[in-house]
Amino acid sequence: MTDQSKGHVAVIGAGIVGICSAAYLQREGFRVTLVDAEEPGTMTSFGNAGAISGHSVTPMALPGIWKRVPGWLFDPLGPLAVRIGYAPKAAPWLMKFMAAAKDYEAQAAALAALYRPVREAYLTLTGDAGADHLLKQTGSVSVYETEAGFSGDAIVRELARRHGHRVEELTGDELRQLEPALGPQFVRAGYYPDGTHCRNPGELCRLLADMVLAAGGAHLRANVVGFETGADGVRALRTADGQSHAFGHYVIAAGAWSHRLSAELGEPFPLESERGYHMVLPHPGFETSRPISFGERKFMCTTMEMGLRLAGTVEFAGLEAAPNWERANKLLRHAGEIFRSVDISEAKPWMGNRPATPDSLPVVGRSKKHRNVAYGFGHGHLGLTGGAITGRHIASLIAGRAPDIDLSPFAIDRYAR
Repeated sequence: MTDQSKGHVAVIGAGIVGICSAAYLQREGFRVTLVDAEEPGTMTSFGNAGAISGHSVTPMALPGIWKRVPGWLFDPLGPLAVRIGYAPKAAPWLMKFMAAAKDYEAQAAALAALYRPVREAYLTLTGDAGADHLLKQTGSVSVYETEAGFSGDAIVRELARRHGHRVEELTGDELRQLEPALGPQFVRAGYYPDGTHCRNPGELCRLLADMVLAAGGAHLRANVVGFETGADGVRALRTADGQSHAFGHYVIAAGAWSHRLSAELGEPFPLESERGYHMVLPHPGFETSRPISFGERKFMCTTMEMGLRLAGTVEFAGLEAAPNWERANKLLRHAGEIFRSVDISEAKPWMGNRPATPDSLPVVGRSKKHRNVAYGFGHGHLGLTGGAITGRHIASLIAGRAPDIDLSPFAIDRYAR
């Protein structure tokens, strides 16, 4: 390693976490290179529902979750589905997922600590990137078609309140004053007035990445397949074209592919692809004012610059399986049922791979085996929420400062202890 390379950081993965990590590292005085075969922000970070929701502290696995697993295996179009052929491979992860339910209180506390300053973490970057116009603080709302559905999610609202977030409980009439396009079947809602959302996640990534490159950052277009290590840590990364590239520090922020790289470094982690689908309606005939989450149907919609985005559902089928576009088409059927009137013509489908951990906690922190490696991945359906704050923590760690929260719940080795 040369003296020149010691202050040079390779950020592997140019999604929202990697881009924000690079931006914060530059603020610490480091040179940065984004390493990704794709354009920044064009993969999973491109297609999310746009919510930046610090109040989303409820882990996916809650007590009683095991009762739902059989249904996931036999409803390929359900809100959460496991493809039958993939079930044996997903089984170890699912077992850890169900076991995590017993610790949901501690997981919620860890998520609350991590995600509390998410808006501020973005605003530190977006002003310089010319991206402030993309962030809107109009809150978010979770809506329910039945009293039973509303009552069943009481724990979500209680955990948010317990960790300092404002939550209002609305009647159906109060909800329709906020979102008049919704149909008459919605009887209750939970309203989170402090929530922020992004009107174009792909554009946010592009503007932040352009800022990084304009400040001297580089983009190495390559797939990382391994590393060269020594007593002093990682000495170089190896790319699919057979090249080696030496840096002083390495950040693994490759989303749903990150566990393949951590395994190359001797730190395996149970990560699964939580595949999500979206449909964009270019001219729905109305605009919503904030992200709307549909409690019983398990998806969201958000008005964005390109139209109304319907996004969500969870499918476990691995990283290589072809998309099941019927899952995206079902979002269109939902749209026809939940809005008073909606134009679904020219709808555009998409599918992406969210990186999901069994306990809903991302991996954020230093490697336990290599002094010059840091991890930032596994945010599940909260990748946009966690992008900037994770980048800020990673930059602080590489700069040698102690974190301002306890990062031990997010350690890479928590399933190896």
